Amino acid sequence: MFVVLLRFAENKDAAGRHLSGHQEWIERGLDDGVFLLVGSILPGLGGAVLAHGTSLAELEKRVKEDPFVAENVVTAEIIEIAPGRADERLGFLL
Repeated sequence: MFVVLLRFAENKDAAGRHLSGHQEWIERGLDDGVFLLVGSILPGLGGAVLAHGTSLAELEKRVKEDPFVAENVVTAEIIEIAPGRADERLGFLL
């Protein structure tokens, strides 16, 4: 399981030009079943993705395909988590 932190970078002002491509990238990740949750880092610092069912190499490739990453609107940090315990509602993550 992974958490991807997408923090606004020096080209943040270009977000509007690349927003539709970024949203398509999010939809593709959700449709593929790799992204479980996508949301904002508050207050207005960027975004975060909870990813599952993929390898680090595959996720790194996917993240590089995000127009926000490619155009330096955000910088990406991928944090790998080895789940040990979970609420029963999240048992599928173990």
